[in-house]
Amino acid sequence: MDATSLTRLAHEQLEQARDASSGRAATTVHGGHEHDLRQTVIALAHGRSLGEHQSPGEATLYVLVGRVRLVAGDNSWEGSEGDFLVIPAARHDLTALSDAAVLLTVATRA
Repeated sequence: MDATSLTRLAHEQLEQARDASSGRAATTVHGGHEHDLRQTVIALAHGRSLGEHQSPGEATLYVLVGRVRLVAGDNSWEGSEGDFLVIPAARHDLTALSDAAVLLTVATRA
């Protein structure tokens, strides 16, 4: 069994995001081609976003640090540390309302 500190990873990724020209950084915690589940810590500097994109399939978002806004069509959700959201199966965008890090969990196979 492997154990990982998501808090430590979130802060490490935030440091990288602040230094990156894109204002974002990410690392896969679990998963890959041989797994049915992928979990990624994504960090965004304040004001940065992922840009609108299609949902990768069944997915959830857990806010580790900071505040974020998820927009899908006419729907908008704001979350802060400890909040959990099932990502809608629609085009959406994630924006950091402060320096933020989230855990994205995606089911890669049904």
